[in-house]
Amino acid sequence: MARSPFTLAAAATAAFSGAEIVGARRLTAEGAGRYDAAIATLSDGRDLVVRIPTDDDALADAESELIALRALTHGVRDLLPFDAPEFLGSAPVLDSRVIVTDYLPGYQVEAAHVPRGRGIAHELGRGIARIHALPPSIVRSAGLPERSPSDARADLEKLLDVIGRSGRVPVRLMVRWREAAEDERLWSYESTVVLGGVQTTSFLFDDDDTGEPRLTGLLDWHGLAIGDPAIDMHWTASAPDAADDVFTAYAAASVRAPDGAMRVRARLHAELEFAKWLVHGVEAHRADIVDDAADLLESLSAGLADDQLLSDLPDRERADVSEVIALLDRVPRAHGSDDTPRRADTSMHTDAFSPEELRLHADEDWDAAPPRRDTAEESTQPLSPPAE
Repeated sequence: MARSPFTLAAAATAAFSGAEIVGARRLTAEGAGRYDAAIATLSDGRDLVVRIPTDDDALADAESELIALRALTHGVRDLLPFDAPEFLGSAPVLDSRVIVTDYLPGYQVEAAHVPRGRGIAHELGRGIARIHALPPSIVRSAGLPERSPSDARADLEKLLDVIGRSGRVPVRLMVRWREAAEDERLWSYESTVVLGGVQTTSFLFDDDDTGEPRLTGLLDWHGLAIGDPAIDMHWTASAPDAADDVFTAYAAASVRAPDGAMRVRARLHAELEFAKWLVHGVEAHRADIVDDAADLLESLSAGLADDQLLSDLPDRERADVSEVIALLDRVPRAHGSDDTPRRADTSMHTDAFSPEELRLHADEDWDAAPPRRDTAEESTQPLSPPAE
């Protein structure tokens, strides 16, 4: 049974020493069931987010996210045009942990509802470009993953071998993806700091005095790594109206040389979510998931009948292809032990962190809340699960 907001608020006092909590309410948008979550209000009016992971996979994601948040030093946060949650404390709770962060207010927009033109599309493109411009030392100092183009290519080849043995993938898709794996033009990109496949619902917006939306916060950091920047743009396959504007804003804000194959790889990442869903079904010995994934793959194949992935995509993407890829809303990004969908939910050059010291399993390192920033530096902003 899910823990009540008041139970979570009581647990928060063990994680955040000295907290005087005067109210609590459920955080309904958090984690798609992977967390028990609530918003706790302090006597001084501040809101905190209190979460307890409900399974081992959610706990592992929380551990990765806390390492990332601790790596977001004051210097790193000053490089970002929006806020990130601040880790305030953690404490053991039975076979899990209670995790406390500050609350970031704002509204969220699902990919399919991102409109074309200025506004949200441009804010998303610019915001992702700013993440990709962060110094790689932020990730390396925290001991977070780093993947080269050759690593990504090798992973794709392994994935194709697995799904090929299943016998449930249309030949057209296997040929399409094999050609992508073999095309050198796709794998000459520069690896950057990435969020590991962020969704639009991870971003928070608020409207300025003129009514224009402004990006104010980013919630999900558990996938922070060095890798293919296109992975953070794969959601554009579900936003056909806004995709051109997102990529235009991204290119204008990017500090790196243009990546002519980025949009192709973004589509490739989106299509491969179907394949990963099939692999999950095979590995979990779930015939129902395998059948569902096979149906999705057949629909994708039919929609791509006359489409060439490796052609010049910007002016050649077809509406029916976008509609088929929009089926991604049915495909969870990753899965917990109970098949609950989960989200597939940095420091400056002078900063260094020991991954061992940052692990949640070392209670003595995590039980004490870190010093808070001066409130004049803070801007509060919040949480959400992936769109599925």
